[in-house]
Amino acid sequence: MLRKVVTSVKLAMEKLEHFLKLGGTKKDITLLVISGIALIVSIFDLVPLPFDASWAAIILCGIPIILEAVIGLVTAFDIKADVLVSLALIASVCIGEVFAAGEVAFIMQLGGLLEELTVARARAGIEKLVHLTPQTARVILGGEETAVPAEAVKVGDLLRVQPGETIPVDGEIVSGQTSVNQAVMTGESLPVDKGVGDEVSSGTVNQFGAFEMKATKVGEDSSIQRMIRLVQSADAGKAKIVGLADRWATWIVVIALTAAALTWIISGEIIRAVTILVVFCPCALVPATPTAIMAAIGNASRHGFLVREGDALERLAAVKKITFDKTGTLTYGTPRVVLVHSALPFLSDHELYRLCAAAERYSEHPLGKAITRCSQQKAGEMPIEAEDFQMVPGRGVGSDIAVDAADIALVDDEVKELPHLIALSKRMMRTIKLNITFSLTLNFIAIVLAITGTLNPVVGALVHNAGSVLVITNSALLLKWRQTASQSFASADAKSV
Repeated sequence: MLRKVVTSVKLAMEKLEHFLKLGGTKKDITLLVISGIALIVSIFDLVPLPFDASWAAIILCGIPIILEAVIGLVTAFDIKADVLVSLALIASVCIGEVFAAGEVAFIMQLGGLLEELTVARARAGIEKLVHLTPQTARVILGGEETAVPAEAVKVGDLLRVQPGETIPVDGEIVSGQTSVNQAVMTGESLPVDKGVGDEVSSGTVNQFGAFEMKATKVGEDSSIQRMIRLVQSADAGKAKIVGLADRWATWIVVIALTAAALTWIISGEIIRAVTILVVFCPCALVPATPTAIMAAIGNASRHGFLVREGDALERLAAVKKITFDKTGTLTYGTPRVVLVHSALPFLSDHELYRLCAAAERYSEHPLGKAITRCSQQKAGEMPIEAEDFQMVPGRGVGSDIAVDAADIALVDDEVKELPHLIALSKRMMRTIKLNITFSLTLNFIAIVLAITGTLNPVVGALVHNAGSVLVITNSALLLKWRQTASQSFASADAKSV
C-alpha cells in the first residue's frame, strides 16, 4: 500500500515538473515581463487596484519556485536554494511584505533565466558538431533502390552506400569492398579497409567503393546517435568540484535555517529571519561551477573538440605531459613515397617502384594511391596496367569501443588547437575557484548585515542576486575566451623558469 502511494506521488511530481517546463524560455521571459510590470505598478501605485499588483509576481514567479522546491524534496529529498527561497516567500507574505515577496520571486527567476541562457549558448556550439547524422538512406526493396529517411531504416534492411556518402546506420557489409573514413568515431585519419562480413558504423564516410550492407543497429541504437547522446549529456554533473559545491550548498541551507530561527528568537523581528533566508540562499554558489564548465565545453566545441564527459576538462587542467599517436596527429595523414630500396639483386629500385605502382594503379587504399601518385609524379606518366588485379581488404578496428573510449575527441585535423584546449581547461578551473570564493564571501557579508538588521528582504534579494548575475556573467566569458599571444609567452616563460 505504502509503495503504491509513493509511486503515485512520484508520478504526480513528474507530471507537475513536466507542466512547469511547458513553454520553455519564451514562457519564462513572458512571465518575467508581466511580473516586472506588476512590480512597477505596485511600487509607484500607477493603477488603482483592489489588491497589490505584486501578487502577479508572486503567482507567476513565486509559485513555480515553491512547486520546484516541493518536487525536489519529494522526489530526491533535495534541500537546496529553492527551499530557502520558498520559505522566505511564504514568510514575507505572512507578515504582509507582499512587495518584498514579489520582488524576491522576480529576481530569483531572472537569475535562473540568465543561467539557462548561458547553458543554452554553450550547448548551441555542441549541437553544431553533432549534426553528423545522414538524412537519407538507399534501401534496396525487390531489387530496386529507394531513398528513404534515415530514421525509417529497420534492422535487417538491405542498403546501398555510394562512394563519398555518409553511412546512415550501423550494419554489416554483404557485398562490395571499400575503405571507410572513421575519423569522427576513432580519430584515426587514415581510412580502414572494409569487405564482406565487416561491420560499418553510422556517421563514418565511405571513401571509394560502392557496397551493400545489412542494417544491424538503427535509430537511437546506432553509433552516431550514441555519440550524440554522449556529447549532449556532457554536463557538469560528474565534475568533482561540482559535487564539492553542492555539498557546501546543502550545509549552507541547514545553517541558514538555524541562523534564521535563532535571529528571530533573539531579536524578536521576523523580518530579519526572512532576510537571512533570502541572502543565505546559495544561488550564486550553485551555478558558480556548472555554468563555467558548460561555457568551457561550448568554447571547446567551437574549436573542433567534442567533450563527452563533464569532468574531462577538470582532469585535463591537471595534465602536465601529453603522449601523441604520430600518424595523422602530428603528421598530415597523407602518405607519400620518400625512398624505394630493392632487397633483390636482380631487381633494381626503379623496376621495383614501377611494378609496385602498376599493381596499385586501381587500388582504392590510401597507401596504394600514394604509391601510384608519387610514381606518376616522378616518371611523368601513368604506371603500366597490371593483369588480373584484385583488391583484398585488410581487417579494420570495431569503432564501438572507440566511440566510448575518449572523453574528448578532436573531429578534424587541427591539432594546433590542442594548446587552446589545455589553456581553456586551466582558465575554467581559475574561473570556478574565483566564482566560489566570491559567492561565499558575498554570502558571509550579506548574512552579517541581515542579522544586524541593516538589510531588508528586498535589498537582500538585490544584493544576493547581483552576485548570481556576476558569477554567471563571469562564467559566460569563457564561451568566447581565447588565449592571447602574450598569455602563451607568459606560460612558456613560467615553464622555462
